[in-house]
Formats: sequence, structure tokens, C-alpha cells
Amino acid sequence: MIIEVHVELRAIDTINAVRRGDVIAIVDVLRCSSTIITALVNGASEIIPVSTVRKARQIKQEHPNYLLAGERKGFKLKSFDLGNSPKEFNQGRVCGRGIILTTTDGTKAFEIAKNAKHVLVGGFLNAEAVGKRIHEIAFKYECGVSLIACGKKGKLSLEDFICAGKILDTMPANEFTFSDSARAALLAFKGAGDKTLELVRSCEHGKYLKKIGLMEDIRFCLRTDFSNEVPVLFEDRITCLKREDLK
Repeated sequence: MIIEVHVELRAIDTINAVRRGDVIAIVDVLRCSSTIITALVNGASEIIPVSTVRKARQIKQEHPNYLLAGERKGFKLKSFDLGNSPKEFNQGRVCGRGIILTTTDGTKAFEIAKNAKHVLVGGFLNAEAVGKRIHEIAFKYECGVSLIACGKKGKLSLEDFICAGKILDTMPANEFTFSDSARAALLAFKGAGDKTLELVRSCEHGKYLKKIGLMEDIRFCLRTDFSNEVPVLFEDRITCLKREDLK
């Protein structure tokens, strides 16, 4: 059996993966995916991703003990407990806490994917672990694979595209067939080599984050295989439990 692999280039294109019934890995390196991975590694109980600030505030009223986190234009939102910098989500702040998170692009992809059967959170921080889990799910359930390189405001983001390529590089090429976009992502990752930080720092979103003083976030988000945890979206919540463990 050969499994088809796609790379979608915008958060909104998550709908294509849902329609195909694929196992989905959502990749928003700067910074939604990286923040989710870090928060759960540091003991957060669960994360509720939402696309709008209004909805985040509504859910906070229902769960007053949850931390309210998120950004717009890279900055923490007014009256929120946390922004979207993974370094904020340290063990002392998030251990044992639920988090409501809203970001510009990544959380939109999660809302679109909430009814899909298998939705994972991927980044440089857990690329190898995500690749292994994708392989396991795809062959167990005989389904295709979609990596969602979320992009920025409806446009391709180089950092997400390269990260998708890194995840693909961990997967046995003879067991999968790659779409053109998947092949291009793999080539982009291989071409970047040890220049990934330099490339991301000079891409559109990288330059913007550097301009507003978040260069350390870029360095943190590009750490490779920082964690073996693979966060999973189940309905509207993200945890580190496998779907079958939640039944």
C-alpha cells in the first residue's frame, strides 16, 4: 500500500485535507505550533484553540480558571494572561492549567480541522516524533496524509514550508507518494540545510518578529527535536494523549 502525501500552503486549505479524510499535521512554526508543543511539554492540561478574540473571551467566562493566551500582529492581547511566545509558557506558569489560545493563522486551521479524525501538531520542535506518528496512523487506518503549512494571512510562509519538508524527511520515501507541493517542501528543507535559521530570519514573518524584538522566539522555535510529544486535537481541545486513549 502506498500512501498519498499532500502539503497545503494556507490555513484555510485545511478544509481540503478534512474532505480527503487524511491524517493532518498542522504546522505554524512562528509561533502557534511551537507554543502549543512547549505548553504541553511543560504540563498544561489542555489547550482550546479558537480563531477569534471574542470567542476566546467567551470561553474564558465558561472556564474562569483557564489562562487566556494569544496575539494579534505578534503582540499579546490586552487583558490576556499570556501572548504567543513559547518562552512564556514555562512550567511555573502553565503546569496543570488549561489554556485558551487564539492566534492569527494557526488556530484557524485547528478550528477547521476539529471534526477530522486525526489531527496532530507539528513543528521543528517535534518533527521526528510527528513523522513517526503520521506513519503509524496512516498505515493503521489506511488514510492519506496532509501537512498544513499554515502560512501568514493567506500567503505561503517559508518557515512552515521548510518545516513540512523536515517532517517529510523523517518518513520512508518508498512507502509514500508525494504530491508536487510535498516534493517541493522536501526539496526546500534539503536545500536549506544548516542555513535554516538564516533563511527564516530573513523571510517576511521572521523579519517582522525580529523588528518587534522577538528574535529569541525565532531561535527557540527552530530548535530541532526538542520534544517527543505529539499534541493531538480531539474535537475542540489539544492534549498529548492519543485519540484512542481519549475514548
